[in-house]
Amino acid sequence: MRYGFYMIGILLLTLGIACTIQSDLGTSPFDAVLVGLATNIGLTVGSWEVIVALLLIGCNSFLIRQKPEVLGLVTAIITGIGIDLWLFVLSNLLTIELVQGQAIYFAVGLLLIGVGTATYLHTNFAPIPIDRLTLILRDITKTNLFVGRTLIYTLFLLFALLLGGPIGIGTILTVCFAGLLLNFFMPPIAKAIDRVVLPPVTSTH
Repeated sequence: MRYGFYMIGILLLTLGIACTIQSDLGTSPFDAVLVGLATNIGLTVGSWEVIVALLLIGCNSFLIRQKPEVLGLVTAIITGIGIDLWLFVLSNLLTIELVQGQAIYFAVGLLLIGVGTATYLHTNFAPIPIDRLTLILRDITKTNLFVGRTLIYTLFLLFALLLGGPIGIGTILTVCFAGLLLNFFMPPIAKAIDRVVLPPVTSTH
């Protein structure tokens, strides 16, 4: 059952990422880096998800002074495939030209990213390296997910600007609210998943 929630979370997360990319209003700084790399060098956005994940696994290993968490690459590969598939489906399914439609597309995508990330992270199975880095920074700074996520997004924003990634109003909104949304969704989603996954406690009296 827990692996089922893991897959549901990944599906929602990758759909959300694809929605923000297709909105043309700007993506998260991390996704903007991936799109910038795909545009300037080649390969797909999902392929760069995996390549950058490899680099982050090394970074995370250095920060926590432990062996590389190779399982995180499994999630990155699944996520990369999901992003490419959703981008293919959405590009052939719907074309949005009005700003209002783009805004709705982006808002839905941002919410899906928050819900999807919170869902799959709570399963404690091989977090994507960038999400693992968020958890590491939360522990290092002794704060919360909002602070860790904002620090990461600020760093990747600089990289995205250098690569000419899709930076826009959506990017600013992501930097400001993605961490807050993740912090907001984690507790209720954790309770909901635990209610389904964990067996009820029965009294022995």
